[in-house]
Amino acid sequence: MAEATSGEIEPQFRTIVVATDGSEYSTAAENVALELAGRCGARLLIVRIIPTDTQHDALSPRRSHDVSVAAQGDLDVLEKRAREAGLEVSAILRHGVDRHQEIVSVAEEYDASLIVIGRRTRGEMARLMVGDATAKVIGLAPCNVMVVPRDTEAPHRGLLVGTDGSERGDAAALAAMELAQYCSLPLTVASVAVPGQSEERRQEGVQAIQRLQVEAREAGVETDAVFEEGRPEVTLVEVAERLHRDLIVVGSHGRTGLRRLLMGSVSERVVGQAHCAVLVVKKKS
Repeated sequence: MAEATSGEIEPQFRTIVVATDGSEYSTAAENVALELAGRCGARLLIVRIIPTDTQHDALSPRRSHDVSVAAQGDLDVLEKRAREAGLEVSAILRHGVDRHQEIVSVAEEYDASLIVIGRRTRGEMARLMVGDATAKVIGLAPCNVMVVPRDTEAPHRGLLVGTDGSERGDAAALAAMELAQYCSLPLTVASVAVPGQSEERRQEGVQAIQRLQVEAREAGVETDAVFEEGRPEVTLVEVAERLHRDLIVVGSHGRTGLRRLLMGSVSERVVGQAHCAVLVVKKKS
């Protein structure tokens, strides 16, 4: 963690849940969660959900047993790795009909502050595929969610946070400042004006990034700011690539119903289009 300063931010990340399915798509999420837990001094919960099919399981009890044993073996390996890294860790194996709901339930039960989950392919979230577990976790989680694409790493170059001057933008910036402190990384604060937006709204964006830049610097975080025009989800991804930022932080509303989730949002489209990890900061309802 970066050295404490007089403006050091109150820690937000105390308990991290990493959801794994044992596939190559979860490997990056596992690696990122372990590294972040170490940097933040957080407790780590490694969660594996085995989908339940009552009828199929009744017909093939042996297969169901073998799947559980194999999953527990994978969890044991990850748990050992975390303990060897000096982390406080627990492994949780559960069965459930809806994987996303079980992940959310674990986060609720353990008062988690962050869920880390993998993303299978670039574009899934942008198309808002119905039934995608990652999309549903983002929509229903009681806490922040970090989505990690395959073959990516924990942030080591810098963070980018998008804000529009709203409360959720401020919440995203606060989380970004904390992670920038823990990871000793620079932070870029960005605001994106939609074409045709009123001058008043544009000025709100400019004032927001100026204010947050001052707050971040007072907290000891190396910070710069950019103001761009375009589609927010596209522009944020482009700015992150141009400035070599490898974690994008965006705000989201509190928990949303499935209907609202499937209508889409800027945060969900950023998750779908980004080449790097994306932290979606939830404004608790």
